[in-house]
Amino acid sequence: MSKVIKIRKGKDISLVGAAEKTVAARTLSSSFAIKPTDFKTLVPKLAVKAGEEVKAGDVLFFDKTNSDIKFTAPVSGEVAEVVRGERRAIQEIRILADSEIQYKSFNIPSSLDKENVKSLLLESGLWTYLVQRPYGVIADPSAEPKAIHISCFDSAPLGVDYNFSLSEDEAAFKQGIEALRVLTTGKVHLNVRANDSNASMFTNVGGVEVTSFSGAHPAGLVGVQIHHIDPINKGDVVWTINPQHVVFIGRLLSSGKVDLTQKVALVGSELSNPQYIQTIVGVNVESLFADNLKGENPRVISGNVLTGSNIGSNGYLGHFDHMISAIPEGNHYEFMGWLFPSYARPTVSNSLPISKFLKKTFVANTNPHGEERAFVMTGQYEKVLPMDVMPVQLLKSILAEDLEAMENLGIYEVIEEDLALCEFVCTSKIDVQKILKGGLELMALES
Repeated sequence: MSKVIKIRKGKDISLVGAAEKTVAARTLSSSFAIKPTDFKTLVPKLAVKAGEEVKAGDVLFFDKTNSDIKFTAPVSGEVAEVVRGERRAIQEIRILADSEIQYKSFNIPSSLDKENVKSLLLESGLWTYLVQRPYGVIADPSAEPKAIHISCFDSAPLGVDYNFSLSEDEAAFKQGIEALRVLTTGKVHLNVRANDSNASMFTNVGGVEVTSFSGAHPAGLVGVQIHHIDPINKGDVVWTINPQHVVFIGRLLSSGKVDLTQKVALVGSELSNPQYIQTIVGVNVESLFADNLKGENPRVISGNVLTGSNIGSNGYLGHFDHMISAIPEGNHYEFMGWLFPSYARPTVSNSLPISKFLKKTFVANTNPHGEERAFVMTGQYEKVLPMDVMPVQLLKSILAEDLEAMENLGIYEVIEEDLALCEFVCTSKIDVQKILKGGLELMALES
């Protein structure tokens, strides 16, 4: 029986629009994209030009600071466009997909030793799914991680049920774990939800350390789990990876192909039929909705409502994302909303008791209900952050660019998603994740 850790701080945000446990017919969009903007500190250098034909697994670009880290095509087809932003920074590499995907073949090593696995993952582009802490950047191939952590449940609002989405991939998951085990001399940790009778595909894996977590969100965040199992100190390196991406590695080892097919959860109150749909990483989301999207002005988010990116109804699924959320845009003004009773919505405030005590799901929009105010200490952040970190002081040290204070206050332990609930409860309307991202990038550049 695995050890159980109780997370005593946090908050579950109950929203309308959870995905039904059904899978829509596979939709192969005509357009896919890989976005360098999904990766912190990345300086991309193109390996292809518009008009070239590629196979799934061919290199599209690589990291200019480390050419061993390659980013490969999720599908075969024609490189249709390289989208650039300010100062010609590469925003997207778009591919017009073939009707039938052609795969590049990779030679699978006869033995799974560290160098063979590392070389295969780098060449195939699957290395980019390994995230390194501190800083939340792509794992450094030359680093020696003290452990690899995998969170096998999603506690975020309307989160993906991995027991369902990966139910057909148990063999690939176990094979992927075998590859990960040779990359570290430490343990591979599988962190599961306590008392989850459907998590047998994770709890029955051999050669790993299984730990159970109970409690509200952010219990499912791998950063919170690491903090309670073996905190990250200065000089430590820990790698993390999502269970879906472990499956990608397992498929590569069994077939020699980069097969990025996955079940994506379509969730949110602005969908007529929230459900799962089988597609491929980087898909154009417009093709997934068909007539499913409703409402006059929905916000379409790649990821969950706390940490995802606003991509619009014609954007592309992010590299690390397994869900698309659609909620109402909050661009309307509530006349004297501060004076009159407001509508029921998720909150930690005692001023809306109907929202706090009724056990129900809510329709929530993106309205912040106020503008940014003075950044003061209220104790709100500490109520939802189950980590021994002083979040307000950390954020203020980032704003002051005080590297020593940032280090002493625990910046090595957190990335943006870990403080997302702090942003949700903040009465000062501070853009917590944006501030933390800037601090992490600054520390990574200085290290």
